[in-house]
Amino acid sequence: MAEPLGVGIIGCGNISRTYFELARVFSGYEIKACADLRRSAAEVRAAEYGVKAMTVRDLLAADDIDLIINLTVPDAHYMVSREILAHDKHVYSEKPLVLRLEDGLALRELADRKQLLVGCAPDTFLGGAPQTARQAIDTGVIGRVTGGTCHMMSHGMEAWHPNPDFFFKPGGGPVLDMGPYYIAALVNLIGPVRRVASLSSSGMATRVIGSGDRKGEKIDVETPTNVHALLEFANDATFTLSTSWDVWSHRHSPIEIYGTKGTLFLPDPNFFGGDVEFASPSGVTETLKAGDHPFAVPNFNDGYEKRANYRGAGLADMVRVLKTGGQPRCSLDGALHALDVLNSILRSGETGTFVNIAHTASKPEALTPEQAAGLLA
Repeated sequence: MAEPLGVGIIGCGNISRTYFELARVFSGYEIKACADLRRSAAEVRAAEYGVKAMTVRDLLAADDIDLIINLTVPDAHYMVSREILAHDKHVYSEKPLVLRLEDGLALRELADRKQLLVGCAPDTFLGGAPQTARQAIDTGVIGRVTGGTCHMMSHGMEAWHPNPDFFFKPGGGPVLDMGPYYIAALVNLIGPVRRVASLSSSGMATRVIGSGDRKGEKIDVETPTNVHALLEFANDATFTLSTSWDVWSHRHSPIEIYGTKGTLFLPDPNFFGGDVEFASPSGVTETLKAGDHPFAVPNFNDGYEKRANYRGAGLADMVRVLKTGGQPRCSLDGALHALDVLNSILRSGETGTFVNIAHTASKPEALTPEQAAGLLA
């Protein structure tokens, strides 16, 4: 059996627990160490999961670490990923990859020069539900895709997150925080976006933290929290994308895809599982079975229900590529395209004009049940 790839984590906040917990699900890599600017945060995670707590500098220089997962706050992603590449290690970043397309292109130039790989979340489009929808579209079940709708609307996370500041600063907001899940899902299903337009606003100038040590503290809102966009895809399909943290309740489906032979209803792309439904021209609606896709199997209780949670699948797929060759599905080009789309949506909201997408990407390769099983421990 091949030696597992040595992996480190920089950034030991809430999301790091997910990567530590689910690393046990996948084969091919082992998380050996973690670091954080707050030494105490790294020590807590190290004690919880039996790894080494290191300084950021020492982790970057560690000989037994081949790849580093960047879980820092969004406005630090570029600086940290650049340093990881500069120290000759591969990068897997949480979304968004960076905040500016220019920075992402600079990372690509550095990675290419050093012959290193950069991957980026989200990887939920590799789940059993989105891959079931992908198969339905690829095999012509709904005919030619003509359009669709996407809705990600809630009232934000200041009610439950103890330190929600970054969600409401530039680089946060519903477009850059949750939009990557929707864009990744749509590119996986129908390909790249050609141009966008949007309207944007903020419902409140401040938010009140609802939990933790800072409960009752007000924070400023510095980015749009209510954005409604139009997306035109390279295949001529047209979609609406509504992202808002100013909505208490709604009855929209997360994703609906309209074709010449029927409609698909998809679950929340923030998750790997759920039901995919097909409505035929006759009006009959049926649930499409995920079959034996391993990433459709519920394996995680989030406190509300048991869900399929395989975060880290994109990392495992990238590790596979490092060992056997090919292209990672959670690719740098895919992340750059999503970033260009999302930043163009924000720019359109400021200017009131359509914005053409400069950086394109190909549909990632579909993930079959057999291929998914090969990523598991």
